[in-house]
Formats: sequence, structure tokens, C-alpha cells
Amino acid sequence: MANADQMDLVPIFPGNRKIFMKITAIETHVCHARMRNWIFVKVVTDQPGLWGWGEATLEWHTRSVVGAIEDISQLLIGEDPRRIEHLWQMMYRQHFWHGNGIVRGTAISGIDIALWDIAGKIHGVPCHELWGGAVRDYVRLYCHLGGGKMEDFYKTRPDDALRFSDLAVQAVAEGFTAFKCMAVPETASLEGMQPVLYAEACVKAIREAVGPSIDIMVDCHARPSPRMGMRFAKALEPYGLYFFEEPCWPETIEDIANIQRAVTTPIATGERLVTSHAFREVFEKRAASVIQPDITHCGGLSEARRIAGMAEAYRVSLAPHNPQGPVSTAASLELGFATPSYIICESVHNDVPWRHEVVTESYTIEKVGRLVRPSKKPGLGIEINEKELKKHPFQQETLLRSFTADGAVTDW
Repeated sequence: MANADQMDLVPIFPGNRKIFMKITAIETHVCHARMRNWIFVKVVTDQPGLWGWGEATLEWHTRSVVGAIEDISQLLIGEDPRRIEHLWQMMYRQHFWHGNGIVRGTAISGIDIALWDIAGKIHGVPCHELWGGAVRDYVRLYCHLGGGKMEDFYKTRPDDALRFSDLAVQAVAEGFTAFKCMAVPETASLEGMQPVLYAEACVKAIREAVGPSIDIMVDCHARPSPRMGMRFAKALEPYGLYFFEEPCWPETIEDIANIQRAVTTPIATGERLVTSHAFREVFEKRAASVIQPDITHCGGLSEARRIAGMAEAYRVSLAPHNPQGPVSTAASLELGFATPSYIICESVHNDVPWRHEVVTESYTIEKVGRLVRPSKKPGLGIEINEKELKKHPFQQETLLRSFTADGAVTDW
């Protein structure tokens, strides 16, 4: 008699006989989660009980992404869901416009993730087993200060160093050994020392509160100009950051490379880049020590694996951007278990109180260290509760707009 874990791994279609199957529908399910509308993608097949879940969440572009998925779906209805690479090429290259824009890239990503979920279910194994098996025993999680709660992470004032240190202590008490904060304030393209001193005071307070054994990441959110980014990077270098994220505008790869060359702190970037073509320049210019493709934007798991291969060749670490919903997190973890260059998984656990009512997750998280052990469920190992999801229909996201003291627009 098979035990429960063994039963989870029984293939849906055992044996070698040829099974013909096709995609019959691609659905979008929108779930409002305060700052974001999670966009879940369900790829349905003609085989009873066989479907896959993906995610295509893109803040403030929900309607655009849902429309793009509907447009792309015309290419895939009737196709075999097992031909993942073939379908990816169709989505990227057909309809004339290549899929390297953020909206189309996000739509492709959501569908691609769902196709890999289906593939794992067909073969009765987690996705990481499809990619050569686990290369590590666990994946470490890091959190946003406040657990992703919008008021704590995005709206803590830069002059409130005490609040930053209190949130850091809270994260450590919850078992995290690494966390990220936004201690760098919004700035004009060139300012004096005051914003730099604010950032330094916050990071100094955090380091003194948690000690040297905790890994601290600072996210600039690409707010600074290249010149201000350099100032922030040099000022925070003494505090031993695990990495310094998006120190300046992502359009200026050469400037990011200059910052990386000027400091010993590992520089991280990549969350706004779509497809491996966009990452090529980052690698060629040695612009970063850590790359952060967002699996829900960059082209899905298929493209994320290609980017990870490039990272391996250049000996660059991989830490995917992942502040979205639970399907995105499951996809990131599956990638992490099969990818040597993967170092840590971004997680959000306190953005909405009902997060775990919408999704059933099969992986286990050890509270001490926030370590995730591999799932034994097939595919992504998750299932969406569509009934609960409908309790949180689409709402317009909170608009977050930023201006300098003189009223000019700046980066949020």
C-alpha cells in the first residue's frame, strides 16, 4: 500500500502509451490584495482534472495584462500543453511584436508557469524534478520589513531610524535571518547630504539592532539617479549589506556597472527586465553581482531558466524578484531547488490576512531560519481556492505617486 507522499507522485498518465491532449481554455482570475491585484492564470486541458496555475501580476496594469492573455490565448487553444518550448516560441514570436514588453512579457509568463505546473502533474513530480532534480536541501526565505505590509515597507519615513530597527527586530523574532528594507528615500536627480544621512542612520540602527549574523538588503527601488545611487552605495558600504538593490535607474546599465565597480557591496538588479536578451548587457558589463529576474514578468519559468544558465556562466548569483502572490512564490521555490546559482527567495507573508485561504501550499517552512523544504506534490504543488478568490474581486490598486519638494515628478 503506497503512503500519502508516494500517492502524490503517481503520474496522471502512467505507462508509455501515446496520450493526445489539448488546451481547451486559458482563464484569468483576478484577486485584489490591497497594493496589487493578483492575476492567476488557469490553463485548462481536455483531460479530466488536469489544469495548471500560473501568475501574471503586474501592478497598475491589471486590465492590460488580462487583455494580453486573452489575445495570446488565441494562439494556444487546441495545442498540446506538453510542447512548452514550442508554445513559448509561439507566444513570443507570433503576432509580429516580440514578447519583450512588460505587459506581453507578463502575459507570457503567467501562461508559461501554468504549462510547467501541468507538466509536473502529467509526470507526477514537482517541477524541480523535471529540471534535473534538487541541487540543495532547502531554500532560505527573506522578508520585507513588516512582512510586506504596505504601511510598514513602503511608507516608513526615512527619518524614522527607530521604526526601521523595531521592524528589523520583529523580522528576526519571526525566524528570518535575512530581510529587505527601503531605507533610501526618494530624491531629486541631485541633492545634498541630507537624504544620504537619513539612509545611513536607518541602516546603522538596523545593524546595531540585529547584529552581524543577520543579512540586510537595502532596496533603492531604482529611485536615485546614477549620481545619487553612487553616494548611497558608498555611504552604506560599511554596514555589510547582503546586497544593494536597484541603486539607480535600470535604463542606465553602464552606471549600475560603475557603482558595482566602486564598492565591495554586491549590487542587485533585473526586476524590470524582460527576457534573456535584456539581461545580456547586465552580464556582459559585469554590472551586478546578483540578478533578480521576476518570473512573472521575464518570460516565465522557461525564460528564467535560460537567464539562470547565463548567470551560472558568468558566476553571478540569482535571487528572483518576488513580491507578488502565492503562485509566483511557488514558482520561485521550484526554480530555486533546481538552480545552482539561486541564493535566496524573496517572500511576502503579511500583505493580506487571508493569503492562505486563497491558496493551498504543499511546501513546509521551518520557523527557525525560515527554511523551505522541497515539496513532494506534482507541478508547483499548489492549488487555488476559486471560491475564496471570488471574495476579493478586482479593485483599482492604491495609487502611489511621488514628487520632490518643488512638486516635480520623481520615481516611487
